[in-house]
Amino acid sequence: MNAMLVSDPLLIAVPSKGRLQENAFSFFARAGLALTQSRGARDYRGAIAGLPGVEILFLSASEIARELASGGAHFGITGEDLIRESIPEADVKLDMLTPLGFGHANVVVAVPQAWIDVRTMADLEDVASAFRQRHGRKMRVATKYINLTRRYFSDHGVTDYRIVESLGATEGAPASGAAELIVDITTTGATLSANALKVLDDGTMLKSEANLVASLAANWNPATLKSARTILARISAEEEARTHRVVRAHFARVPKSLAERATAEFGVAATGEQTDEICFHTKKSLIFTLSEWLVGEGAMRVSVSQADYVFTATNPLIEKLEARLGLS
Repeated sequence: MNAMLVSDPLLIAVPSKGRLQENAFSFFARAGLALTQSRGARDYRGAIAGLPGVEILFLSASEIARELASGGAHFGITGEDLIRESIPEADVKLDMLTPLGFGHANVVVAVPQAWIDVRTMADLEDVASAFRQRHGRKMRVATKYINLTRRYFSDHGVTDYRIVESLGATEGAPASGAAELIVDITTTGATLSANALKVLDDGTMLKSEANLVASLAANWNPATLKSARTILARISAEEEARTHRVVRAHFARVPKSLAERATAEFGVAATGEQTDEICFHTKKSLIFTLSEWLVGEGAMRVSVSQADYVFTATNPLIEKLEARLGLS
């Protein structure tokens, strides 16, 4: 491997505008990874403050998917819907390292509310056959998600239709006469209802959100791997702190074998124990039941706090990436 390749930067593709970009900036900032644009918002190249060897690429959603598939970026932030739609065999070429908690939307099959007898994909197949017999043509499906639609309809045995590629507001296609039904993305369903459409009971094709995605085709060399491990360690530390809490219980004297019993009861482990105090690192969902149990065990006071970051000896994100790259 030559020196030029070793010194190549780790490339991270980030949305170039809108709410997704704002959320991406916030996501990295929470992990102590402040994104910078040296020439302002119109600069399509950036960096991470204090972390050399990393370059940020500000790209459109379609460009991010393309660069990840080709190996032109090591990491990218984009919606799972765009990955599944635009990249054949996405799971072979990419690794969806972790969902990011924003950019939520569902890709759904929606039909007119007036179709009162159509509630499932099986009903849709019956309607499609009847529609062709009655009108002499196939039922039309308006969508931007051509590949997802074909796969989902095939999986559900719906074959008698044709796709009309949507270039504008897909939800308006049935009302305008451009199509009989649609496949589109929705967050609350309000826009579909406003256009007199309903989602089929089994018509949710994909529950999507923004993900941190790794390209398996990128140039992973010692330098880029080192940068990746630093970034993933910080992301994991922030996520661990955000999703867990420190529970500290004060006793006149900590009961014998309390730590072992807490582990057996709740699956938590003590992170520190003194004569009159014991601490646990636990999931947020367990803080109330664990605290009540500790009081029942004689605790005089139980306090709950949140750490800023929690670094651990093992890192699931790093382990996942290295496993996919054949490094472990």
